[in-house]
Amino acid sequence: MSQTIRVALVGLGHVGRGFLTLMLDKKDTLASRFGLSIKLTAVADSSGAVLDARGIDPTLLLQHKLTHGGIGTFPYGGKPGLAAPDMVKRAKADLLLEASPVNMESGQPGLHCLRLALSQGWHAVLANKAPLVLAYQELSAAAAAQGKHLAFSATVCGALPVVNIGRRDHVAVRYAKIEGVLNSTSNYILTTMEAGKTYAEALREAQAEGVAEADPALVVDGWDTANKLTIIANSVLDFPCTITDVEVRGIRGIGPEDLRRARSQGEVIKLLAVALPLGAGYRLSVHPARLPLPHPLATVNGWEMGVVWHTDIMGVQFAKVDERGPIPTAAAMLRDVINISRG
Repeated sequence: MSQTIRVALVGLGHVGRGFLTLMLDKKDTLASRFGLSIKLTAVADSSGAVLDARGIDPTLLLQHKLTHGGIGTFPYGGKPGLAAPDMVKRAKADLLLEASPVNMESGQPGLHCLRLALSQGWHAVLANKAPLVLAYQELSAAAAAQGKHLAFSATVCGALPVVNIGRRDHVAVRYAKIEGVLNSTSNYILTTMEAGKTYAEALREAQAEGVAEADPALVVDGWDTANKLTIIANSVLDFPCTITDVEVRGIRGIGPEDLRRARSQGEVIKLLAVALPLGAGYRLSVHPARLPLPHPLATVNGWEMGVVWHTDIMGVQFAKVDERGPIPTAAAMLRDVINISRG
């Protein structure tokens, strides 16, 4: 039995373009293994939008985006200046793919697009953390009221299925602790400084890789890690919270000497996210921590990310990923689309 799922995509940055690339590369696999065809019927970026219920050719769209920048001037139906929420209102789709830039001030335009899509009875798949951090409970309730799926495995450690493991596989588990290294850029900076570079040199290297933002505050001050911990708390721990409930301290005060001193004492310093049971809820924190070398997260180096779950009935579990570039995060979005299609 085969099915076609119509998708509308918001955001054509690295992850959005990565998803279109996977649509092309995995077309035959999706058809043969899952009986699934994905049809792109609408897409928006900051320059405008394209809508076509018959389907938009991802190859032509990618070529235009890379050559001309904005898709508002796409020769096959481009609409300059059409905002993403207006595209969602007009699109014929079954599922919204939200990959617009993270905006932690207002969550826009992603939050508005999600509200519209869910109210129209669409499923939603996110790579954008901001709407979940700002309005997880609202969006989750809206999806449940419509009987639709809100999927966001790409928002926490990209391809590493942190959210999926916690929600699906840790059945009836109580956690004594969850701890993780959730941001690859800050981890790369710490690893590079331990090798002898200064903070400024390590940050420049990360920016040269095209991963760190020109304004690195979201990463090095711990806020990206805190965003991910907030999503874990809401979705895995069933602990309603916002980022204001997370104690946050970043890595700006850490220098090469601190890292070398810790190593000489059999420890490493990592930017650690921790959820600890506290009363009826959890204490959530992000901070630089000294870990003994035998600790699983002490082995998470460079661009890697990792999580340790301390459970009551399933032991202590550890998973990590070495993830570089946008494709693994785009692949997590594709994973969510496939799982939604399978019910």
